[in-house]
Amino acid sequence: MKVTEHIEKAKGNSLFSFEIIPPVKGRSIQELYDNIDPLMEFNPPFVDVTTSREEYVYIDRDGLFDKKLTRMRPGTVGICASIKHKYDVDTIPHVLCGGFTKEETEYLLVDCHYLGIENVMALRGDALKEETYFEPTQGGHHYASDLVVQIHDLNAGKYLHEVIETDNCSDFCIGVAGYPEKHMEAPSLQSDLKWLKKKVDLGAHYIVTQMFFDNQKFFDFVAAARAIGINVPIIPGIKPIAVKRHLHLLPQVFRIDLPQDLIDAVEKCSSNKEVRQLGIEWAITQSKELKAAGVPVLHYYSMGKSDNIKEIAKAVF
Repeated sequence: MKVTEHIEKAKGNSLFSFEIIPPVKGRSIQELYDNIDPLMEFNPPFVDVTTSREEYVYIDRDGLFDKKLTRMRPGTVGICASIKHKYDVDTIPHVLCGGFTKEETEYLLVDCHYLGIENVMALRGDALKEETYFEPTQGGHHYASDLVVQIHDLNAGKYLHEVIETDNCSDFCIGVAGYPEKHMEAPSLQSDLKWLKKKVDLGAHYIVTQMFFDNQKFFDFVAAARAIGINVPIIPGIKPIAVKRHLHLLPQVFRIDLPQDLIDAVEKCSSNKEVRQLGIEWAITQSKELKAAGVPVLHYYSMGKSDNIKEIAKAVF
């Protein structure tokens, strides 16, 4: 079932969903199951599975080091199929511009269609660690909006090199990212919203936001999006703070601001155990306010761990 259909079926009730990351290659998928199992009691209608970009590694060849590109966390589509089969929930693979040619993206989408996956998340992806700015893969897309167009075209039977008349077209529900505090590369929030509207106008069906810790920023973002004609569902993304270094890491990586009250509270904690509990309590307060405001879904960035997400969900759902 499509994300938009799940939302419509809920009739105004906020749904619970979460996002996981594939394990490092060589690790068992059972580790994922062990973290998914505790969250299934909250009846998630869908689970997102991230896709990681390739990265450079150095391989020792008799004292000489070869620089190679590799994917440390492959298997997104396989994990989606496995979770869909094991738990009977919809899964949403993240589809990236970075690291993929247009042909590779088309093959991935065809695989998803054959597997009965009805939703995809279209994202540009991050720059490689060695890049100052994002550089598109040769033969790949530069912007998430271009990726939305390719997925939308495939839904109409328009493949990269031909139009195929068929009754078996894909019908993907397309999700895209939104940034309540603007994308780090956007010159302004208003400029970022124009790009977001472009993605919606080109065929995106729903939006999931970057994490935020001040609900007012989300409410202001939604109001601004509605004011320029963005009318698709906007799903808030929530991540509980778990360790003290998140005070510096999250703003640095995601270019977000943390409320001073949260900063002061974290700084008073004497251990990461206390920080983790504080993060749970902050996320519960956030979630309850968002749920009371009638958001369609509360979407949690679990980062592969479920204990704190379960505590939040128990208090909210």
